[in-house]
Amino acid sequence: MKSDLTAADTIRHPVRGPQASGIMRAALSNTTPKPQVALVPTAMVYCEGNFSEIDGKTANGLVRHSQAYRILSVIDSHHSGKDSGWVLDAAVNHIPVFENLDAAVADQAVIPDTLIYGMAPSTGCLSLADRSVVLDAIALGMNIVSGLHEYLSDDPEISQAASMRGVRIRDIRKPKPSKDMRLFDGSVASVSALRIAILGTDCAIGKRTTATVLARALNTEGIKTVLVGTGQTGLMQGAKYGVAMDAVPPQFCCGELEGAIVAADRGEHPDVILIEGQGALSHPAFCTSAFILRGSQPDAVILQHAPKRAHRCDFPHMSMPAAASEIALIEAFADTKVIGVTLNHEGMSDAEVSDTIATQSSELGLPVTDALSRPEAHLLAVVFAAYPSLQQGPPVAAI
Repeated sequence: MKSDLTAADTIRHPVRGPQASGIMRAALSNTTPKPQVALVPTAMVYCEGNFSEIDGKTANGLVRHSQAYRILSVIDSHHSGKDSGWVLDAAVNHIPVFENLDAAVADQAVIPDTLIYGMAPSTGCLSLADRSVVLDAIALGMNIVSGLHEYLSDDPEISQAASMRGVRIRDIRKPKPSKDMRLFDGSVASVSALRIAILGTDCAIGKRTTATVLARALNTEGIKTVLVGTGQTGLMQGAKYGVAMDAVPPQFCCGELEGAIVAADRGEHPDVILIEGQGALSHPAFCTSAFILRGSQPDAVILQHAPKRAHRCDFPHMSMPAAASEIALIEAFADTKVIGVTLNHEGMSDAEVSDTIATQSSELGLPVTDALSRPEAHLLAVVFAAYPSLQQGPPVAAI
């Protein structure tokens, strides 16, 4: 596919991710409307030793964007005393990092509502040190949110402590009973919105971040867009529609995702539905990308790639695929087209990002950009190059 995009701007444009500090509402008091602040739960994000790292992707995402919680601070002794936005994106966001739970709580006038476990370790389980922090937070009366494969609400010690303190444990990955799950029935074909999946060449590579930035940019342009979450972080951030794909039995994965997309289309009547990717289609450790392609039947795909990543995350003997090979695999596997590539700039200088954008765009014949270090207009241009009618009216599904 040829693109009408011009060469990428080299001006650095980090995403600052303002946190939701409450939604102002007008309430009647006698005859005079007075603004009131909706009670958005406050939260601290525990990410010891992993903030700004791959396994800290949940904390990273929440610091950049959160609608469901007002993030007060991050807990990670490795970055204690720093601003989390500066650590993550070299852009101050006024969300401080503290050494431990005690220091984070002492900084607040009242005990925060929630402690969020902000890591996604490959084991999917809680360490002994982390367990102690969770129990301490419960003792302080804080609710717990976890995206681990280990369900904390099923843990006898943790659930008993929560019950005694009257706090809630929210296991994001805990699926509903199989009897309540749905099978794929083809109803996704009736969805009127343009469907774009954000896939990648590896796990923890920035698919959700790119999807979040793109959703915001499209909505700012007046193109109504809904992001369907497929992982624990997106659901923690406040995605209204979605399912934690890797916690659903394979038989129901396609149907559950299809159901979320159909619900988003019927409930919001959007112009565009973005589907967050998981893992990589070529990665032997993950099957979620296959289910996402089957369940969402996307009209188009944007591929997230990390050019400097030498091997797959957590698999040091497994080399990363080239973007071209992943594109070929996606297009052979599903009736869709890759319309552009977005970069994860880990390990890259700004000059290297610019060179890679130019080189990859020429080699792939596709628009290429970086959702975090380049202007959002460039990311929008990826979509508009494939679907120019989005700027003029309702989109058409064919490329």
